[in-house]
Amino acid sequence: MLRKLLKYDLKWVYKVVVVFYILAFIFSVIGRGLSLIENSLVFSVVTQIVFGIAISMMVSSLINCLMRLWARFIKNVYKDESYLTHTLPVEKKTIYASKVISAIICVFTTVVVSVVCIFICYYSEANMQLLKSMLELAAGTYNTTVLNLLLLISFVAFLEIMFIVLIGYVGIILGHKSNQNKMVKTLIISFVLYLVTQALTLGLIYIFGLFNSNVMNLINTTEIVNVNAIKSIMYIGIGIYIVYISFYYILGKKQLEKGVNVD
Repeated sequence: MLRKLLKYDLKWVYKVVVVFYILAFIFSVIGRGLSLIENSLVFSVVTQIVFGIAISMMVSSLINCLMRLWARFIKNVYKDESYLTHTLPVEKKTIYASKVISAIICVFTTVVVSVVCIFICYYSEANMQLLKSMLELAAGTYNTTVLNLLLLISFVAFLEIMFIVLIGYVGIILGHKSNQNKMVKTLIISFVLYLVTQALTLGLIYIFGLFNSNVMNLINTTEIVNVNAIKSIMYIGIGIYIVYISFYYILGKKQLEKGVNVD
């Protein structure tokens, strides 16, 4: 049943997001073609405009991906499709799992499409060499490899996005427990949860800094700090966000299992 739920969730989300994928790809290819025309000021300006449109489509694909995921949750669990959803022979934790897995898949594909489009727009030997030099410098600074650095950055970005998605899910569940102003309360709860979590993160880093002078220097000074302190903050942040994501997943699942007030 999870597979069927996931199929319909992904189909609903991708129905719109794929349009932005296609537009981003088309404008990237057009911009790339125009960039091959040399010694033309007009085509150079038009190329930059087209590249700008392509990037805006990439950003729009991510924004619409998040909005569609949240909209799907509301529509499927509380709105038009809720009666059908809750009469299916499936547990609420399975419904919630489908929403989370679909979010993971959609976010991943959106990032992949964006990377491919950026590659189409800006690939050249000079740009690749410059990027390689920058990555090698950064990797050397952090005493790691370029591949590990890219994986680490990608993983941190992925955790941040999933953290936002799950806060939205929990906000929807808690907001819709009310009988009035459900959407307003959903937005307020989600925003408050985000602020509280970020404040808690700063507090945890400060507490860790009490036991690590390098981390405390990163908080108290604007001067160049020890690279190990930055690495420590990054690893601490990853651990904290994994805990947050696990917490909000469990919280959302438990709250959904308590029952829903459908419209």
